[in-house]
Amino acid sequence: MTARRKPRARRGGRRIHLDDVQQAQGRVIIGRLRKPHGLRGEMVLEVLTDHPEARFYPGAVVFVGPRQVPLTVRSVRPFGEQGLLIAFEGYPDRSAVEVLRNQWLTIAADEVAAPQTDDEYYDFEVLGLQVVTEAGQVLGTLVEILETGANDVFIVEPEDGPQILLPVTEEVIRAFDFESGRVVVRSLPGLLPDQGGA
Repeated sequence: MTARRKPRARRGGRRIHLDDVQQAQGRVIIGRLRKPHGLRGEMVLEVLTDHPEARFYPGAVVFVGPRQVPLTVRSVRPFGEQGLLIAFEGYPDRSAVEVLRNQWLTIAADEVAAPQTDDEYYDFEVLGLQVVTEAGQVLGTLVEILETGANDVFIVEPEDGPQILLPVTEEVIRAFDFESGRVVVRSLPGLLPDQGGA
């Protein structure tokens, strides 16, 4: 199986952690509510989906927080370069939406379209996988994905020692083996700590 890429445009500067995915309890994170905006119940939404127009529109139902409370979108409009302002039915003002601050918005995993090609992946598919070299050396667990403007960076947590940062490029990420729960990587010179990249 070849390495796969994300089926979406890069936004840069976002981080998705394994804990976030686990808290979503098998659901797919599509956004994060940041803070109230104005007095009419709108909130700043950090968009974490490739298709916000298909997820956030008046009448759409999304789920919020670890208890997966359903919310119906009342209104949505652009805000800033990459965000949205969103409001929900039953949350008419700033004080009402305060309880939603910094909560994740999710949808059911079966609502997510399968990747269109074999070289695509979603964050929730790869977080938590064991990371190994082509020689079989276990490096640790993929615990976080840092999105940059050029390519993602996989953050690997070993059993001991410092975290390992792996750029998501074809040269480094060689394959995803979902059946065995592994990411296979190539060890290049200077890439891994305490070794010359054998």
